[in-house]
Amino acid sequence: MTNSAPIVVAKDTNRVWAPVVGNFLLRHIMVVVMLLIVAFFAYRSARFATLDNVVTILIAAAPFALIALGQTLVILTGGIDLSVGSIIAVSAMAAAWADQNVSGNLLVPLVTAVLVGVIAGCINGLVVSRLNVPSFIATLGMLTLGSGLAYAIGNGAPINGLTASYGAYANTAVFGITIPVILMIVAILVFAFVMHRTTYGLRVYAVGGNRLASEIAGLRTRGTLFSVYAISGLLAGISGLMLSSRVITGAPNLGSGYELDAIAAVVIGGASLAGGRGTVWGTTIGLLLIQTINNGLDLLLVPAYWQDVIKGVIIVAAVGVDVWAGRHRR
Repeated sequence: MTNSAPIVVAKDTNRVWAPVVGNFLLRHIMVVVMLLIVAFFAYRSARFATLDNVVTILIAAAPFALIALGQTLVILTGGIDLSVGSIIAVSAMAAAWADQNVSGNLLVPLVTAVLVGVIAGCINGLVVSRLNVPSFIATLGMLTLGSGLAYAIGNGAPINGLTASYGAYANTAVFGITIPVILMIVAILVFAFVMHRTTYGLRVYAVGGNRLASEIAGLRTRGTLFSVYAISGLLAGISGLMLSSRVITGAPNLGSGYELDAIAAVVIGGASLAGGRGTVWGTTIGLLLIQTINNGLDLLLVPAYWQDVIKGVIIVAAVGVDVWAGRHRR
């Protein structure tokens, strides 16, 4: 009787790990794109990969992050908010006017900007939820209205000569971190928790997924729709104050084009314009991607007109990559 040695079957580790690594990369494709862009700019500019420049990117991203978060909620319900840029402008102008005319009270400009933003957002919410006007039309009207009011407040000119305390909102640092950056981090964490751990977040996703089915299930869809536009207006008002406080002046064209960048950030983050799909973390990646591109192109001294062309191509390519990865995941 002969002793036979046991047969050992060697596993091909490459075949085992390849699908795992591939699926991981597909699920986090925008993070990969972000890292590639960061690596490119770091290679081309020695100033890019420095702590000071990272702080610069975060400071620039902070006011933009607020409106992107508000836009995320609106898009999750299947709507769109084109008015956030104008709400930024009119809130900044109103806050600057309040600082000039009600001196000595640090809270007055803040309360003014918040009230203006909330009122504008509530008007959008009422028109969309109660009158059933398409969000594109409703917020387009607010865009025009807000822009006109911003110029009217300053009689067609910026408001200068603001108090030194007005600049404290955006330029005060706590442990080396400015207030807008702290506000951005807190807002991202709070909204991520709300959207994924509370019933309100579930209602927002439900309304965006199927409004009729949500109504049949007993959800108050009108209230949910109203709330997301009110929140978007609130965040745009705060963003307007932060932006104007940074330069200590009120400009009627402040926030121009921000609505498009906010929509791009949400879409880059994987949200569907049809509603019901998207995450706060995805939006965070999208907005950081856009701000990184802006910063990197500035460091490379690319002319402004070419920056728009390059940024547009990168955004379309990034969304295309995300769509391709989504199909392969399915």
